[in-house]
This record gives sequence, C-alpha cells and structure tokens, in this order.
Amino acid sequence: MRKLSQDFSVPAVFAGFITFLIGISVSSILVIQAAQNLGANTAQISSWFWALGIGIGLCGLLLSWKFKYPVATSWSTAGLALIIASASGYSLEQAIGAFLICGLLTAILGFLGVFQRVLSYIPQSLTSAMLAGVLLKFGIGLFASLQNSWAFILSLLAIYILSKRLWPRYSIVITVIGSFMLSPFFLEIQPLHIQWGLTTPIWTTPAFSWSALFGLALPLFVINMASQYLPGIAMIKSYGYQPHVNQLIGWTGFAQTLLAPFGGFSINIAAISAAVSLDDQVHPDPSKRYIAGMSCGLFYIIMGLFAATLTSLLLSFPTLFIVALAGIALFGTIGHNIAIAFHDLQEREAALMTFLFSASGVQFFGIGSAFWGLLFGCVVSFIFKFKAKK
Repeated sequence: MRKLSQDFSVPAVFAGFITFLIGISVSSILVIQAAQNLGANTAQISSWFWALGIGIGLCGLLLSWKFKYPVATSWSTAGLALIIASASGYSLEQAIGAFLICGLLTAILGFLGVFQRVLSYIPQSLTSAMLAGVLLKFGIGLFASLQNSWAFILSLLAIYILSKRLWPRYSIVITVIGSFMLSPFFLEIQPLHIQWGLTTPIWTTPAFSWSALFGLALPLFVINMASQYLPGIAMIKSYGYQPHVNQLIGWTGFAQTLLAPFGGFSINIAAISAAVSLDDQVHPDPSKRYIAGMSCGLFYIIMGLFAATLTSLLLSFPTLFIVALAGIALFGTIGHNIAIAFHDLQEREAALMTFLFSASGVQFFGIGSAFWGLLFGCVVSFIFKFKAKK
C-alpha cells in the first residue's frame, strides 16, 4: 500500500477515468441493442453490464497492479457488431454458450503462449502505423466537428493548448473539467433519468450448438484477437513496456469464461482507449502510470455495481462530448505512434501502407481494418526485404 500511495497522482486517476469513459460511452447503447436482439429482458441487460464491469474492472485493476504498467481492459465494439448482426439466428442461451467457448479458447491460447510467438515476427514500425491509422479518425473527428459546433470545440482546444503550455502534466485534467463546465452552455444535455440501486446478476444457463460455435463463437474469437488483443498489445509495447502477453490474454479470457453466463460476452485488452492511460501526460515516470490502469479498472467495477445508474448518467451527454474529449486525449498517442512508424527509412513504405489501410475503416468477414492493414503491411515489408536480400 505504501508503494501505491507514493505512486498515486491526480492526472493518472483522470486518465483512468477518460479511458473508462471512452471505453463505455461510444458503444454502451450497442450492448443494450445486442442483448435485446437476443431476447434479453431489462434485468438481464443490467446483468450484462454487471458482468462486463466486474470482469473488465478486476482484470484491469489487478493486472495493472501486478505488472506495474497500465493494463486497460474493455469489451469489443467489433464483437458487438457481430453479435447484433448474427443475433436473429440464435437464442440467448446459445449466444451465452458461444461467449463461454470464446472465452475458453482465448484463455487456452493465451496461457499456451501462441499469440506472443506470432507477435515477435511483426516489426514495431508496422504495429505503430496500424495504431496511428486506427486512432486517426478520432483526431479528424474532433476537427470535423468544427463545422457544426465550432464554439464548443474551439473553446475546448483553447483550454487544452493553454494548459498544455502552462501546466503540461495537468492539461488533460483541466480539459476534462473544462468540458463538463462548457457542456451546459454549448451542448444539449438530455434530462437526467437516473436509476439508483445495486445491479443484480442474472444467471443464464448456456446452451451449445454447432451453429453457434461456427457462426458466433469462432468469429467472435477471431475478431477479439484481431481488433482488441493485437492493437492493444502493440499499444503497450509502443510506449516501451514489455507486456506479459500470455498472462494478459490468458486471464482476460479466463474472466470472460467465468462471467459469460451472466452476460460477459467480451473481456479483452483495450485497444484505442488504452492509449490515454499510457501517454506521458499521465505521469513523466513510466513506472508510475500503472495507477491509471488501476483507476480505470476501479471505475469499471463501480459501473458494474451501479450499471443502470452510471449508464443513464453518461448517456445524457451527447456524442459530440465524447468525440471531442477522445480526440484531444489521443493527440499525444497519435503523434507518438506516427513518429515510431516512420522513423525507420527502410520500413517507411510498408508503414505508410499499413497506416492508410488501417485508417480506411474497411471491413472484410466482420474483421476491421486494423488487422487487414497490419497484414498487408507485413506482406509489403516481406517483399521489400526479400528484394533487398536478392
């Protein structure tokens, strides 16, 4: 506890809160939609949020504390899209069975160390290019919002730039506080209809079928690996940490397996939102940034315990609020990964193609552009290196 008190900092807690906010706000409505499409009632939907909050929160908090670097965890938005698209073909019980199998496969793959061996063959310049491409839309989205909400965006940018110049360590903290203070003047805040009380977990007995295995469990497994673990592990590595890949994947998969009957469809390493907890604005000393990962985990646990309360509160803010805050919070990460991606002259061509492909947002077979961009970049890199050896 003494070590925790010495490493504690307010910017780290705020970074953890922003990581949590980005992780849930954009896709929390999709969780509700996916559960409803599978026939879940209100109590079961709350149970889904309980399972996600407790599983994601405990994994992030404990893994960050154990390894002493920020381990942000989240659910998979791409996985949600798959569930929504496939929901009509399965019962709720069959879907729960598929979530359990997906978690079990993830745990086995993680603890056996297969994923780590694959990662060792991928150049860091390409993974950084992939991350920069994926994150680019958040930076562009911020400035694109100037078209219709220029007063709010410019005010927020002014707060960030001035605080970055005068108090760089606290710039994100000040920007977050400023965004809440400015929102009532520039944005249309929905009336609050807050539901108070602890969430009750609801057990749903899993049912197993071949159709759910091949049509939902395996595709969800592939999507989680491609859209969450691959960029998430790359994100941690891009900041100089040496992630314990086997443990991170294994324990999150184990947590998903345990909580699947309560609605834990996806407990993964965070990809995009993790960037906020890893950046140097959290703390100049990288060894003390793990507090942000622990804080993020704690906020998820609170969300799980009071799922209906926090979700109704966060959904009262318009999408622009989240878009603006995410864009500014990710400035440092976008620049950091672009610098790494294009530093090596020999890898620059492959990195550029990876960056552009990943930024395109295209999807094939339900898998997003991050995976395909990295795959394409690896092929290009191999061709150039093969040619050079010739």
